[in-house]
Amino acid sequence: MGGGRILGGIWDCRSLTPLSRPDTHRNLAILSEAEAYVRSVQDARERFAPPFQRAFVDRGTDVVDDRRSSLIIDPPTGRYPPTVLGAVARSRAAIGSYAEQPFVTYTQLNLLDRCLGTIGFPFIPEPYNNNVQIFQTPDVVALLAESVHFVRIIPLDGRPSSGLPQFGGNGRGRWDGDTLVVESANFDGELAMLGVEPSQLVERFTRIGDTLQYEFTVNDPKMWATTWTARVPMKRSEAPLFEYACHEGNVSLTHMLETARALDQ
Repeated sequence: MGGGRILGGIWDCRSLTPLSRPDTHRNLAILSEAEAYVRSVQDARERFAPPFQRAFVDRGTDVVDDRRSSLIIDPPTGRYPPTVLGAVARSRAAIGSYAEQPFVTYTQLNLLDRCLGTIGFPFIPEPYNNNVQIFQTPDVVALLAESVHFVRIIPLDGRPSSGLPQFGGNGRGRWDGDTLVVESANFDGELAMLGVEPSQLVERFTRIGDTLQYEFTVNDPKMWATTWTARVPMKRSEAPLFEYACHEGNVSLTHMLETARALDQ
């Protein structure tokens, strides 16, 4: 592996830059230094404003280095492409405590409710646990998201995809120069990424010094009229990866499941 192909380590993708360009910057692709500073001040005020102080939120303290107003780079608007007919209704029909409609039975508690899912795939800035650890050998790359400790094993040896539906899809990697390209498909329908589950996800990892340039392209013709691409710069981190103990000490979900199953009997 050449120097540019060494991706191993812990990478931090924290950023105040939103995924989709907000209405306030609809016609502004690049923020000025002053506007970027205002964005950081506004975020701090929101996090510490009563009555819901969110001091535990860790999205960083600044926007991305090039001051883009969104992480989405294609379409050029910096916003999601138009949705197809019926897509919004299908997305809103999702059941779970994070959905727009309440669940009726415990069987509708989704994987995220049970802490079996992930919010770290694809890699975008989240409220906290914005770290990714990469392990690599000449034949395999492992991508471990600190968020909900979700890990994907990506073969690089050219083996064909099994075609079997899986939670994280069938991911296969290849090198394009010094860029690792990972193409994933055959998702089993259990994992809702960005509110939906694409038919194909293409990720590109390019190391530039102590920055890992991460791009991903979402292809989901059942949701969006075209594909869309986001670019997320990750900074090399010397801090350790922390355990994500989602339901540790939380007995409420256990009690809900036990009570509902007792009633079923």
